Amino acid sequence: MKHPSSTLKHLTFEQIVTLVKRTLLLQLLFLLVMTIFRAALFISFTPTSLSDVPMNEIVAAFWFGMRLDLSILGFAYVLPVLLFIAAAFLKNRIAPIWLQRALFGYFFVVYLLVSLILAADYAYFSYFGEHITLWIFGIFDDDTAALLKIAQKNYNLPLIFAMALGYTASLYLTVRQIICRPLLPAKKSHGIVGQSTLLFILLVATFLAIRGSLGIFPIFHWTKDISGNHFVNLISRNGVFAMAKAIEQYKKSQNADQDFIEAMGFAGHIEDAFKIVTGKKEVDPSDLLASLKETTPKNPLLEKLKPHVVVIMVESFGLPITKYQSESFDILRSLKKHFDEDTLFTHFISAANGTIVSMEPMLLNLTARPGTIPYGQSIYQNSSFPTAAAKVYRKSGYETTFMYGGDLSWRNVGSFFSKQGFDSIEGKAKIASTLHLKREDFHDWGVYDQFLYEYILLKLKRATQPQFIYAMTTNNHPPYELYKGYKPKPLKISPELKKHLRGDIELIRKRLYDYQYALDMAGKFLDAIKNGELAQNTVVVITADNNTIEGVMSYDNFAEESKKIPFYLYLPPAIRPEKIDTSVPGSHKDLMATLYGLTLSDTDYLSVGSSLLDDTRLHCGLNESGIVISKAGAFFAGKPQNDAQSACDRYRRAAIAVTDYIAKSLLKKRQD
Repeated sequence: MKHPSSTLKHLTFEQIVTLVKRTLLLQLLFLLVMTIFRAALFISFTPTSLSDVPMNEIVAAFWFGMRLDLSILGFAYVLPVLLFIAAAFLKNRIAPIWLQRALFGYFFVVYLLVSLILAADYAYFSYFGEHITLWIFGIFDDDTAALLKIAQKNYNLPLIFAMALGYTASLYLTVRQIICRPLLPAKKSHGIVGQSTLLFILLVATFLAIRGSLGIFPIFHWTKDISGNHFVNLISRNGVFAMAKAIEQYKKSQNADQDFIEAMGFAGHIEDAFKIVTGKKEVDPSDLLASLKETTPKNPLLEKLKPHVVVIMVESFGLPITKYQSESFDILRSLKKHFDEDTLFTHFISAANGTIVSMEPMLLNLTARPGTIPYGQSIYQNSSFPTAAAKVYRKSGYETTFMYGGDLSWRNVGSFFSKQGFDSIEGKAKIASTLHLKREDFHDWGVYDQFLYEYILLKLKRATQPQFIYAMTTNNHPPYELYKGYKPKPLKISPELKKHLRGDIELIRKRLYDYQYALDMAGKFLDAIKNGELAQNTVVVITADNNTIEGVMSYDNFAEESKKIPFYLYLPPAIRPEKIDTSVPGSHKDLMATLYGLTLSDTDYLSVGSSLLDDTRLHCGLNESGIVISKAGAFFAGKPQNDAQSACDRYRRAAIAVTDYIAKSLLKKRQD
């Protein structure tokens, strides 16, 4: 049977009006769908701190979010409006059925695409605790096979697929039912003036929906804060705009198009940024890098001892979960006694929220530039940074090794770090062949942590010269698998901890046991160091790349807690300072500078950060998300509450500008 509209040979303006009404109804229905996505995000990840937030702020967040959603729908409505205008002029040449089919296909595809982005945003938020950023493109750079295995092991893929299929079918039928219903012959007529007026009103209304504001800036350029609560502000944001921003940042970052010197307010006077970072009143404008030069104190004991230096970056080892450490929740296991006995900086945060983007700033003595892809995967991939930490140790007579428990092709780490002063780059293949590992000794991302530590110990015992070793572990990572021979200690989740967890509790429990394994292995490695001859000539650092467990945790103070990671130091008794202030704030940019002063005598180095032992310098921890930690507490960039925080806010902008200057100088040198 023919579609009734197909018998109508020519379109009338009244039928166009009917289709306008139907598409507006469709837009309202999808606005409701977008609000449901936002509500699901809100319900799933509501933190405990929300109990202190007034209800009017939560309502305001949803209202602002709906305005952002309406802006998205306004953009989506531009093409249909143009179609309606064209159809009004060409109605005698267009059959109604063709306009209906065009509108049906368009809205179905657009709504499906937006739904996919919102679903991806939900998944991203569940892991990282924020809306989509450019790091979503890291999915394409990670091990695809490993990611698929993670999805299979941690999620009910058949159920998710069935739900997605059901949603798609429902969307298809709804759009089809509303748009493709028969159009009746016209019963009334609008004059030319009436037609023009209606189309003009439709065009203006669409424009206003896109802007979402009558002010100077459209709403998508003015995503204001609704509340003093970080989560409430996040709820008001929109995943589609977040994706658009991520794409823009990714493209710019690949080609180093971002100008952070200008963005941070130092265009035309970059020397001021160097003054702030170094604390010096004067710098040489013709040789700004020279102002970063520092020299460690002369120490005859260090010259004689030349201790091995081992820096371990433990995957996703955030500190906040350790505050629930107890006999019944022994998350630290064998690491606890070392944390109690030795030096642990307690106000230390990660440079960024991903592995490679924290690894690079630490090993290059820089701070992270927000919204950029890794140097090793950008136009900088063949650059050799003058600030690289391994170069300092190699110049001092050390054999330098970059060690990763996974594949060296991951994020181009093998190639990039081979240019940064490391004598050797060693991954899971080297570890496996040396230790004669079997298939069960691997998980999806690499070797189990215990074998990485075994390999480091073997390398130290065989060493004929001082060693500088950087090692990155791969456990404490989805799909959270334990080594078959490991016996975990039961973790009892207290009511207080449970109140701060969100999401699938069984998956969280699995994650916590992998957490325990990773920390226990780090502790056992320290046992081996401290219980043998290496205790007298080996310095060990335990830190982390990030605190990604924040995706399933809520915090009483997000800025203060969410980015905290350990900076633990074991120092042989002979070179251990009498007193170290562990309350000094810092981040990855400061770690190597601190280590230089404790392990190297009369040695020059370049660093954006500074030694945490130097009480003459301003100390601030910087995370690329905009969280800053000062001696007067943590805050969000641009929102200092006191003089100490204001100083750190200025320091953040200066450190980013200086880092960008160093990077851009390398490009300029290559071009010259």
